[in-house]
Amino acid sequence: MRFALEEHFVLDDPAHMGRWRTLVPHIPESKVTMLKKFLFDLGEDRIAAMTEARIDFAVLSNVATLQGQLDAATAMKLAREANDRLAKAVQAHPRHFAGFATVPLQDPDAGADEFERAVRDLGMKGAMIIGQTGGAYLDDDRFAPFWERAQALDAPVYLHAADARIEPVTYAGRPELNGPTWSWTAETAAHTLRIIFGGVFNRFPQARLLLGHMGETLPFLLWRLDRRTQAFSEVETIKPSMIFRRNVAITTAGTFSDEPLGCALKALGEDSIMFSVDHPFEDMKEASNWLDAAPIADAVRDKISSGNAKRILKL
Repeated sequence: MRFALEEHFVLDDPAHMGRWRTLVPHIPESKVTMLKKFLFDLGEDRIAAMTEARIDFAVLSNVATLQGQLDAATAMKLAREANDRLAKAVQAHPRHFAGFATVPLQDPDAGADEFERAVRDLGMKGAMIIGQTGGAYLDDDRFAPFWERAQALDAPVYLHAADARIEPVTYAGRPELNGPTWSWTAETAAHTLRIIFGGVFNRFPQARLLLGHMGETLPFLLWRLDRRTQAFSEVETIKPSMIFRRNVAITTAGTFSDEPLGCALKALGEDSIMFSVDHPFEDMKEASNWLDAAPIADAVRDKISSGNAKRILKL
């Protein structure tokens, strides 16, 4: 079987669409019109496209980023709407869909409660967090209730790529570098390192983070992170690579290439990589065809296709 874990939807509502557009201002309106029909679809057409691409099961996630919403009450309202609607889609198609919860962290305690409601009452398999929340990253002490709940629920946290709150001058005059081309990768990799160096996984050792896009370049850098961390520290510290391998798993979302897959397998092992597409922003058939042809053993392909997701998400 083949499972996909970063497959997106947005509610057909101006408030939700407005939140999504803040994440992807670089997409022209002509393409937004095309994407809407895929993002709004939580039923038979999506399933038909999955079947054609030989994808049996998808964990759906709301890509309307609430982390940038300043008002906590509004963020909670939108999150509950998205979670309730997704739960109905999963209930209607349990053989094809599961879901990641939308969790508003403007009020971390209330967000943790909504996370628990989504998992315990609605059957969600984890949470998707899209970048920083009001300029605060997930290593901030204020988010301890969220991590505590994630560990208690044994529910992974998928950190979706997003831009920094303030655009670095590095990208000024170079719009080609914005969004998924580069700035999302740099921001999300830095966010992950903040979580690791901030001691989140020391305090919550059973918590698990998921990263898309073959790990946002971090599997390629583990040796250097270990070496430079030790060189600049006066005390012995846990190697970042050890924490990464213990607490982080990655997906192939948006990265259908043999070279990074080979690196990730060597860096992390075959038990920490899961298939994903990033639908509708990437093509399901292309993703599936690539994995079919990837130069790996069939036993490894089976783990990436579905075995690891079954274990990590308890599917």
